[in-house]
Formats: sequence, C-alpha cells, structure tokens
Amino acid sequence: MSGPYGPPDPYGQPPSPYGGPRPPYPGPYGPPPPYGPPAPYGYQPPPPVRFSEGRHRLHWATIPLRVMFAMAVYFVLGGFSLLLTRTDDGVTLLLTPQVVARFLVVTALVGMVVLAAVLWSWLAVRFRVDDDDLVVDNALLRKRTRRIPLSRVQAIDVVRPLVTRLFGLAEVRVELAGGGQSEIALRWLGRNAAHQLRAELLALAAGLPGHTPEAPERPFWRVSGGALFGSLVLKLPVLGAFVGLLFSLVFLLLFAEGAMLAVAVPILLGLIRAVIAPVVMYGGFTVALSPDGVRLRAGLLETRMQTVPPGRVQAVRIVEPALWRGLGWARVDVTVAGYAGEREALSSVLLPVAPREVCMRLIAEVFPGANVDAVPLLPASAKGVALDRADGAGTDDRVFVARHGWLCRRTDVIAHVRAQSVRLTSGPLQRALGLATVHIDAPPGAVRVAAADRDLGEARAIVESTASRARTARATSGEKARWAR
Repeated sequence: MSGPYGPPDPYGQPPSPYGGPRPPYPGPYGPPPPYGPPAPYGYQPPPPVRFSEGRHRLHWATIPLRVMFAMAVYFVLGGFSLLLTRTDDGVTLLLTPQVVARFLVVTALVGMVVLAAVLWSWLAVRFRVDDDDLVVDNALLRKRTRRIPLSRVQAIDVVRPLVTRLFGLAEVRVELAGGGQSEIALRWLGRNAAHQLRAELLALAAGLPGHTPEAPERPFWRVSGGALFGSLVLKLPVLGAFVGLLFSLVFLLLFAEGAMLAVAVPILLGLIRAVIAPVVMYGGFTVALSPDGVRLRAGLLETRMQTVPPGRVQAVRIVEPALWRGLGWARVDVTVAGYAGEREALSSVLLPVAPREVCMRLIAEVFPGANVDAVPLLPASAKGVALDRADGAGTDDRVFVARHGWLCRRTDVIAHVRAQSVRLTSGPLQRALGLATVHIDAPPGAVRVAAADRDLGEARAIVESTASRARTARATSGEKARWAR
C-alpha cells in the first residue's frame, strides 16, 4: 500500500517525506549489521537531540577553544615581554625566579579573566526552534533576541575550520535574504549536532516536521584535483605571470640584480593567491542534488558544506576562458540572496570547473526546464550593423540569457521568475549612437545580468517583453516558501 509520500521500498524502509522511496539497503536481507562489538545487555542509547524541542547551548568545547585563542593573542601582543628585562647591554631574556614569578602571576590573572569572560559569553547564548522560527537569545550585557522566519532562509552552511576539526566541532551559518547583517552564526556545535540542526532547519523551512529524517541526496559531480589545478593554471593572466616570474628570476641569477626581487616577490604572491589559494578552498569539490536543495562540499583545510534550498538561486554565470574552450571546460558562478562581503566571495561558485555539458545540466537543475543553449542570441547592433558578434542576448519563456566577452566568454542567465526589476540605461556616448543597455536586476551578488549596447528600439522592446514574461512567470510558477507542501 502506498503512503502519502510514495510507495515504500521493497526492504521495508519507510519512504522519504521529501518524495519518492528512499534508496534501498544493500543486499536482499535488510540493513547490514552494525559495526563494532554488541551493546551490553540492557543498554539504551541516548535519545537524539531535537533542536525543535527546548532551548540549547553551544558545545562546551567552545569554552577551552576560545580561551586558547584569547591566550594566544595575549602572548603575541605582549605576554612574553614579561620575561624580558632591561640591562646595560639592552633588553635580554633573564629567567630569574622573580621574573618567572611575575610572568606566571600576570599570566594566571589574565587567564582567569579570560576564562570568566568566555564562560559568561557561553552561558549568555542560547538558541531554539520555535514553530517556524529560529530564535537566538543573547544575554551578554542586555538580553537580545533574534527571531528569524525559516521561510526567509536562503542557504545553510556547515563550516569546519582546521583547528575546530581537531575538537570535532562545526559552525552552522544560516544565510537570510537581506545582506551583510542577516547571517546567523552558531559557533560552535558538535559535528553531528551541526548536521542534525541543518537537517531540522531545512525540514522546517520546507514545511515538514522538525524530526523529519534528512533528505536523501544524489551525487551529481566531483571535481578532480588535476582538473581543478589545470583549470587554474590554464588562464592567460596566470601564464603571463608565470613567464614574468621566470624572466625576473633568470635576470636575478644571471646579473645578480637584487632589485628584481621587487618584481619577483609580488608576482609570486599573486600566483599563490590565483592558484594555491583556490586549490585549498575548492579541493574535493562535490555537488549533490537533494529534494531540500543543492548541496556543495569543498575545502582541504577548512571544509564547507553549503545547502541552497530550492528556488534560492537568483542568477548564474557560465565562465569560459579562451584556453578552457578548447578543452570544453566551464565554470558556474551563482548569486544567492543573503551572502555579502567575504561570504559572497566564498559562496559564489556553484561549480569551479567541469565539462560544459555538465554545467548546462546543473543549470537545468537550479532553473527547472531551462535550456540555455536552445535560446537564440542576437548580436548587439546599431542601425542594423553588428557591433560585436561575440556578444548576444536572447530570451525564451523561462530564462533571459546575455553573453559577452571574447577572450573570456561569460554567459549570464536569470530565470524570469527571479527578475526583481527591468531597467534601461543609456550613457552620453550610447545616446549619440542610439544605443542602450538593458539590466535585469536580481538581488546583489556575483552575477549581474545585462544586455549591453542594444539598439534603442530593440532595448525598449526587450524591457517590455522581459517585464511581461516576469509577471507571467511569477503568476504561473506556483512557487511557495514551504516547497515540500
């Protein structure tokens, strides 16, 4: 007999409330036996924590972690200077009993003050899930309460920096529509608790009970280390910088010209930022699709798990540098409302490198029914004369597409249902040539969709047509904040 969310699977596992049966257990005899020795007789495992029930604090290991960080800052800023004594020969390190006693007393006093402050701040923060809201209470100096409707959740990230991974901790970041001050960061929770909180928040945001099991996921693509490194090296600016570095080093060695270090060092730092830093940031990048959204995992030192719920992607950009096009590679950038500043830079990549057809399939997942390659693109023109055939713009019933650039081709895509406004701008030179630029506005982010240098009459027609399509798309999309209902 079928349940309300689809038929049960043949092994008796309950169906997923997100739709469809769960993946069956391997083997014909049900779930595999648990690993490890059997539990002692009468042992009852502790009940799972339900964040939708009661109030909760951050993990207790937050206290020693913050104390260690504060004491490290104390030693760097001047703690070790207590061991130094001024003599006739200058400042020297003298480990006399008096000096050591002074150092230990001051350090102990600072440590007690830091411990008291950290303990107070830990006790002051509590959070809970109240109906459809995430509520965070902070009573550090005066009580402050933030109540966030889960229907506004744009993305939920689970971040694990290297140091906190040693303690088994993770940070949960809830991104909301509204910009830089809309982030909710819970530092720190246990690793399992962080993932469970993320699952409960996503379930409640979907309109399901908080105790709903985590939605199953389907692996979509994994970026290999070789492809990631090769994509970062095969860029004209990177290759040019590498040639400049070699030239400066050869000149330095042949002519013993120390001034060349002023050229080589900045170039080397630029290469580290352009190649090494992205490898560390996007190493092990994987994309998985789930009923509760797109799940991204990446990071070698700081691991990040990002979940973008359905309908939260505002616009995407397909980036194809000249050297990538011969290999059929592309990158997908994305705008998600809520990210701002540094968080936007870290979370604006939906896929760092992949075959172009894989990127198109991913765009069809975040914008259902979209076929970017099938949209006819008309080149920019003035009075019937084509200006640049590398540029183009076009639309269909689902998306608006704008392409620009030759050395680095960029294709911007926005679904009509995501368009916030449509506007026309024309600068002095454009007015003299009878041209205008059409902007299809989405929330601020990495992708800004615009069709530049269109004939003025064509630009006005694009504005009216796109605005009409956006109204129709919003009226017929049937989208709702609780996407699982």
